[in-house]
Amino acid sequence: MSDWQDWLGRSESRTDRVDPGMVTRWLATLDRAAPAGGLVPQALHWCLCLPDAPTAALGEDGHPRRDDSPDSFLPPLPLPRRMWASSKVEFVAPLRVGEAVTRSSRVASITEKNGGSGRLVFVDVEHETHGEAGLAVRDVQSLVYREPAAPGTPPAPPPLGEGRFDSAGWDAHRVVAPAEPLLFRFSALTFNSHRIHYDLPYATQEEGYRGLVVHGPLTATLLADLAQRHFGDNALKRFAFRGVSPAICGEELHLVLKGAGDAVELGAFAADGRQVMSASGAV
Repeated sequence: MSDWQDWLGRSESRTDRVDPGMVTRWLATLDRAAPAGGLVPQALHWCLCLPDAPTAALGEDGHPRRDDSPDSFLPPLPLPRRMWASSKVEFVAPLRVGEAVTRSSRVASITEKNGGSGRLVFVDVEHETHGEAGLAVRDVQSLVYREPAAPGTPPAPPPLGEGRFDSAGWDAHRVVAPAEPLLFRFSALTFNSHRIHYDLPYATQEEGYRGLVVHGPLTATLLADLAQRHFGDNALKRFAFRGVSPAICGEELHLVLKGAGDAVELGAFAADGRQVMSASGAV
């Protein structure tokens, strides 16, 4: 653990542009119209200032390899399974199509825990995305690194049960079934080559999932999109989410929302009522 502390405070800065073509492809992926006035939808910042490691520098899981060199932004944790566990996002100002952006990132904390699946290490990374008018998005992302699945461990998540999700009590409810084309498009938009999202043998045989895994930030994006459909474009001031259980490609995902003001509650649930993601927001 002491060696990993050398990464605390490590920072990097990346530049990009809100390319009109990318925005068009993002909107097509989500089956939605463009916001008015040249603004872009919230959550599109996850497509900007992306890591661009060469293909030869990718590890077995498809993520860029990490080492102990000064060029390695994230620490070389000896745990092979990585997931985006949660984020806390503050939307300060909307981004506009065509503007230049800069993202400054800093490793804020590294925390080791023991869970039901074994040893876990959480790495919190603070990102600030600036547009031409100043700060646009502040995002604290929590990445979790885990041990390999033990031999004989049942695939995750469990098979769908006989229960059904009940949408009573929610103000908005949308059902989607993320299929392979949607996962492919989101991986392309975010330059994410993590194999659990497109390589079925790897996802099931190497990482122990029941099928291809829907990206955590894709589920979060669908929840943010539900909020924008309900409240209007760029209405969110804050948005936080936490992954609870994997969502599996091709299976129904129930997206729900209730509340208003500073007390917006959102969630994603599997068809049998198993919670996939919990989220909150403010408008």
